[in-house]
Amino acid sequence: MTALRLGTRKSLMAMTQSQLVADELTRRTGRAVELVGVTTEGDVSKALLAQMGGTGVFVSALRDRLLSGEVDFAVHSLKDLPTGAAEGIALAATPVRDDPRDALCGPAKLADLPRGARVGTGSPRRVAQLKALRPDLEVVPIRGNADTRLRKVTDGELDAVVLAYAGLGRIGRRDEVSEVFEADQMLPAPGQGALALECRADRADLLELLGTVDDSATRAAVTAERTVLAVLEAGCSAPVGAYAAEVEQKLHLTAAVVAYDGSRQIRLSASGHPGQAERIGRDLAAELLARGADQLMGERH
Repeated sequence: MTALRLGTRKSLMAMTQSQLVADELTRRTGRAVELVGVTTEGDVSKALLAQMGGTGVFVSALRDRLLSGEVDFAVHSLKDLPTGAAEGIALAATPVRDDPRDALCGPAKLADLPRGARVGTGSPRRVAQLKALRPDLEVVPIRGNADTRLRKVTDGELDAVVLAYAGLGRIGRRDEVSEVFEADQMLPAPGQGALALECRADRADLLELLGTVDDSATRAAVTAERTVLAVLEAGCSAPVGAYAAEVEQKLHLTAAVVAYDGSRQIRLSASGHPGQAERIGRDLAAELLARGADQLMGERH
């Protein structure tokens, strides 16, 4: 039986997480999986993600390879996926989620950084929440892979950077973390820490095979989070955070829209049956909008 071709970005983090998926699929199904590296728009552009439109820049090239049949399935960081459906493509599985939290990498915790410290991030969501926690900070826009960002701290260009804790774990760099932010300090991006496996919608055989690594609790949580994003019509260029988790058979969702300068935020929570994840997300987003979230997202500083 021929090996399945797994399409992935070529970065160390992407290749590492894709190999984990490949190994788990082989363990569960006996099918061999080979990785096929693909260069995406987000990998070659030097612009900040928000300037490129953010969501989708790491995804389109992989989806093109799926539709052309060059690869059998693709693995994405779920937070990179646009919330809208892609014609001819199905979300086949969301494996068990890794830690969704954000982490500060530097010599000290956030509260102990000097006044006016320079902290790097390419995410408007992180910018807004950093400013809410420490209005005195100089938040510096950066991009590049994790190694490039971490080097800006060791070289003294920045005092600290904020990265996803899950990604740091996947590349073995958690020893550089000075603080992990809990959700009440910094809400993660919808889908952060989770992976998405996509294949062509007409491949019933692959949908069944990839479904063996799907985790229902992860799928419910990220569905609620991403529904908030979809209803708000926001992408990764908007300061929106959301996190859902199942506790005692109920799905608890918290979402927030934060002013770009951190001065104001609208933060709400809701809960319900995990089978109603989309409704929970939709209702919470509607309440955020009713309280002025669209005006807050529309403000620039």
